[in-house]
Amino acid sequence: MGSTSTISLYSHPKLSHRAQPVLSRSFCQARDAQLSFALPFSGTRRCFRLKRLVVKAAARPEGGPRQRRVYRQSQSDNALTTAPVKQIASFVVPAGVFVAATFVLWKLVEKLLMPKPSRPSKPTAEGMNWSVGAGTNLLSGFTGKLFRESKQTLNEFAKELRAFSSVDMSGRNFGDEGLFFLAESLGYNQTAEEVSFAANGITVAGIKAFDGVLQSNIALKTLNLSGNPIGDEGVKCLCDILVDNAGVERLQLSSVDLRDEGAKAIAELLKNNSILRVLELNNNMIDYSGFTSLAEALLENSTIRSLHLNGNYGGALGANALAKGLEGNKSLRELHLHGNSIGDEGIRALMSGLSSRKGKLAVLDIGNNSISAKGAFHVAEYIKNCKSLLWINLYMNDIGDEGAEKIADALKQNRTITTIDLGGNNIHSKGASAIARVLKDNSVITSLDLAYNPIGADGAKALSEVLKFHGNINTLKLGWCQIGATGAEFVADMLRYNNTISILDLRANGLRDEGAKCLAQSFKVVNEALTSIDLAFNEIRDDGAFAIAQALKANEDVAVTSLNLANNFLTKFGQSALTDAKDLVYEMNEKEVNIFF
Repeated sequence: MGSTSTISLYSHPKLSHRAQPVLSRSFCQARDAQLSFALPFSGTRRCFRLKRLVVKAAARPEGGPRQRRVYRQSQSDNALTTAPVKQIASFVVPAGVFVAATFVLWKLVEKLLMPKPSRPSKPTAEGMNWSVGAGTNLLSGFTGKLFRESKQTLNEFAKELRAFSSVDMSGRNFGDEGLFFLAESLGYNQTAEEVSFAANGITVAGIKAFDGVLQSNIALKTLNLSGNPIGDEGVKCLCDILVDNAGVERLQLSSVDLRDEGAKAIAELLKNNSILRVLELNNNMIDYSGFTSLAEALLENSTIRSLHLNGNYGGALGANALAKGLEGNKSLRELHLHGNSIGDEGIRALMSGLSSRKGKLAVLDIGNNSISAKGAFHVAEYIKNCKSLLWINLYMNDIGDEGAEKIADALKQNRTITTIDLGGNNIHSKGASAIARVLKDNSVITSLDLAYNPIGADGAKALSEVLKFHGNINTLKLGWCQIGATGAEFVADMLRYNNTISILDLRANGLRDEGAKCLAQSFKVVNEALTSIDLAFNEIRDDGAFAIAQALKANEDVAVTSLNLANNFLTKFGQSALTDAKDLVYEMNEKEVNIFF
């Protein structure tokens, strides 16, 4: 009988012919670990090799030689490696196909969605593309239509420069490039005398456009570059050009970001230029150092007539330095120092310098400089002794009633001042009464501004009683003076007799309908002097408007040509009544009355 025996691989049997490689336990375990990820087998033991090989041994006859069937290692290896390769291939091939398909789709989408690179556009015309934007140039790829429009606009500007003596190009926003284009029209130009390039976005680069142009132009008298951010460097460049200019007499450089360094360059210009008459440097950032440089230039310059330094940072030190320069200058006629925070000490030094100079100053603006009653004393002393001053502005200081009384006393001795502005100085009825007494014997003053002072009805009464039969006031400004309806009654009574006042400002006094009716009664009386009356911001309603309309209709010889009733409480009925009155006046005497609602 045949029998079956189980031969363990671990038993190391002896081979009859040649030695066979033996699969050790460690080797099997290592191979199991390498292949276990690909071929998991179910059962109690999961391994890529057979734990046991069952070998069928043929039965041999007793006594005969025993034979064995031996399995080589290579045979078992072939059986083991075939299965993992197939399963790995079944996983890798679909994954590769998926990756390749995804890559192809991505490239296709990218080609469809990405824009094609634009070809470089050819220039539309030779030369530079001028823009109408401030300090900018048209892009090279911009449409030809916009280029033609901007070029056409600049050509029109150039024609204006060649055709008119006074040309205003402020706010056109043509920038530096546009100025280079237009500056050519100023070269050897014998027509344009006044040119404004204000607020056009011109920078220091654009100022260079004047080089070689202004030197050859002798017709241009006024050049306005205000509102352009040229800064100190631009001012320096302009001053270097104007040194050799023989025409420009008025130079306007307000709000150009000018500081002390630029002021020094202007000072050097004043020392070497004998043509310039008017210099405007308002609303810049000139400090004490710049004021000092300008003061030194005034000692050498003998042609400057008007100097505007409003809205800078001179302060007391700057005023003191300027005073020293004014002492040695005989040519200056107008000095504008509004809003420099000079204060009482600065005004003392300034008035001292003006009193010592031999020149004749006609216009003095020292408004908004923190001057109190103490500083008003120094101003009053100067007014007493000055025989040339025609116009003085003390607007928005704080001299109060005490300062007003000092100014009033000085005006009694002065017979040259025609215009005085004391608005916004905290003057009450007492100070207004002092000013009124001066007007009784002074026939030189023609314009008086007391706006923004709380003079009240009593102050209005004091002024009205004097102006009823005295004085020579042509313009009277009493806006924001709190006079009310009672004060309006005094003013209305004065207008019945006064024959000098032409312009009357009564804005924001709370007149209401009662005050409007009082003034309307005065319109019925023939007053050939009064031409303009301002009643805005007075809370006037339809009843007041009806009264004024009836007064205009009743007086065929009314001289009023301007009536401002803006910012009141008029409805369409009040406005309609006034419009009808306006039409009737025109039909009766062909006089146009401008009424503003």
